[in-house]
Amino acid sequence: MAEVHDSASAVLVICNGGFEGMEYELSSEETIIGRNPTTDITLLDENISREHSIILWDAETGSYSIEDLQSTNGTKVNGKGVRSADLAPGDEIEIGQTRFKLVIRS
Repeated sequence: MAEVHDSASAVLVICNGGFEGMEYELSSEETIIGRNPTTDITLLDENISREHSIILWDAETGSYSIEDLQSTNGTKVNGKGVRSADLAPGDEIEIGQTRFKLVIRS
């Protein structure tokens, strides 16, 4: 049974481009980011894969992580290319031309 986030909510905030300031709530255990219209966060960017990355919520530890879904151009966290990485509040995620910041609100 999936746990619901009680005390805090997490959002990805776009930090650049025409959609700067736009927020995406991370309310599921899995959030897929990509170019495909069926992804949870859809980016109109030819430099990203149809299903580029996934953000995972671990209810047991109360933490988030990101995994690159074997994309062509990769996923960066705080400027470093990653296949998978644990995320902390304030981390910057770069997918294609889009930069997000992970924000945890209590």
